[in-house]
Amino acid sequence: MPPLKIDNRTARGLWLTSHGLAQAPTGPLDTLGLIQNLGFVQLDTIQVVSRAHHHILWSRNQNYREHMLDPLLRDKRQVFEHFTHDASVLPMAFLPMWQRQFQRKKEQVGRSNWFGRHLDPDLIQEVLRRVTEEGPLSTQAFETKVNTTKAMWQRPPHKMVLDYLWYSGELATSHRQGFTKFYDLAERVFPQDRPVLSDAEQVAQLCDTALDRLGFGTLTEIRKFWDAVDAPEAKAWAEIRQPIEVEVQSADGSWTKAFACPDIEVRIAALKGPTSRLRILNPFDPAIRDRVRLSRLFGFNYTVEMFVPADKRQWGYYVYPLLEGNRFVGRIEAKGDRKTGCLALSNYWLETDRLKTSTRHDKLAAELTRLSKLAGLAQVIWALA
Repeated sequence: MPPLKIDNRTARGLWLTSHGLAQAPTGPLDTLGLIQNLGFVQLDTIQVVSRAHHHILWSRNQNYREHMLDPLLRDKRQVFEHFTHDASVLPMAFLPMWQRQFQRKKEQVGRSNWFGRHLDPDLIQEVLRRVTEEGPLSTQAFETKVNTTKAMWQRPPHKMVLDYLWYSGELATSHRQGFTKFYDLAERVFPQDRPVLSDAEQVAQLCDTALDRLGFGTLTEIRKFWDAVDAPEAKAWAEIRQPIEVEVQSADGSWTKAFACPDIEVRIAALKGPTSRLRILNPFDPAIRDRVRLSRLFGFNYTVEMFVPADKRQWGYYVYPLLEGNRFVGRIEAKGDRKTGCLALSNYWLETDRLKTSTRHDKLAAELTRLSKLAGLAQVIWALA
C-alpha cells in the first residue's frame, strides 16, 4: 500500500487539534486533563505577562488561572516536575516510563563539566541528610556561594547538588512558593506502588505516547517529543511497532515522509474547521516549540530572541505569535505590570499588509483583554511606537 498522503490543510488541522488549539478555549476546565493531553507543559521562570506554563494551559481553556496548577503538585500529587527537552510538568501517570530518564539525566549531568566540578560527595550527603531530617527545602535554606565571578548561568554549589539530585530522581519537587522550588525525597513525593517497567517497555511507551500526542511526525520529532530516548532506540521502536507511514504536505507544497498514530484516518474523518478566534500563544507553547516543523507546516518563521543582543533582534525580547484559524497571522510584543495593573502592547506586526483589518484589530483587542485577566491585570494599553 502506498503511504497515506496528508495535504497541508489537513495536516494543520490535525496538528492544531492534537495540541488543543483547534477549538475555542472555553467550556468546563480540567487542568490535569489538559496536561495529560499535551503530555507535558514547559516551565519557565520568565514572567512578561504570565509564566509559560500558565499561559500554555490558559491557551487551551481560558477559565484557567495561575493558582490552579500548584494544588495538582502540592496536594493531589497528580503531576510531577522533571526534564523533557526542558524543565516541565508531567502527569504522575507517566512516572513508570520516566525511570530511565532519571538515570539518563543523572549520567548526563554527572559527567558534564558544568555540574561535575561542583558535585562534592560530602555536600551531596549533607544535602540529603538535611532534606531527610528537615523535610522539603528550597535553595534558600543553604548558604554555599559561587566562588568565581558570577554569571547568569552559574549557581552556588548547593544549588548544583540539589539540581543533580533532582535530575537523578533522588529528590523531587514537593511544591512551589511563588516560583521557588522546594525539594523533598522522591520517595515522599512519588507513589511507591507504581508499575515497574523494563527499559524496553519504557522506550515503547515513550514513543507510543509521543506519536499519539503528535498525531504524525518524523522519527526525529517522535524522539525529541520527550527527549528521553536516543536515535537508535527510536529506530528500533519503529521497526518493531511499524507505525503507519504517511507523507505530509508542507506549506510550500513539498512532501515529507513521516509516521502517524494508529487512528490517523479516524482523526482525519473527525476533523472540524478550527475556530476563527485569534489566539495569543506563548513562545514556549508545545505546538510551536519545534521552529523547523512550525515553518514547514505553517510557513511561519519564528525565533525566540531573549538571548539575542537587543541591537541584533529582528522583533523583540519576548514576542508572542498570533494564531487565527489554521494560520499564524502575526506577532506582538506586550508586557504586564502587576504593580500598576496594566498590560501594555508595545509592538504589533502582521505577516502581510492585507491582514490589517478592523475585524482583526478588534479580535486582538478582545484577546488582550482576556489575557490580562489571566495575569490579574485590569487595563490594556496600546502603547505602540
